[in-house]
Amino acid sequence: MPATEFSWVVPPDHPALAGHFPGRPIVPGVVLIDRAIVFAERLLDCAEVCWEIANAKFLSPVGPGETLAFRLEVAGGGAIAFSVRAGGRAVASGSLTPPRP
Repeated sequence: MPATEFSWVVPPDHPALAGHFPGRPIVPGVVLIDRAIVFAERLLDCAEVCWEIANAKFLSPVGPGETLAFRLEVAGGGAIAFSVRAGGRAVASGSLTPPRP
């Protein structure tokens, strides 16, 4: 399966921004992972899979109102590799694995 891209604009009023950090809000990494999971489930047309985070790297802060491009690709064993970009800069990357039987 070829890589698939999804777009998401960070809502300026996203609840996670209020305390992270006052005066200079940035999107917490867990929000980026959550969006990657939402897009992985959309890509695979499945819901509520208990994904494991195999690895994650956060490379650049993201602020309110930024448009993010999520690139997802199905890898071996059902894993999903993801990368996130904002404009020309890399924001995050990692991989999600389905639960072990």
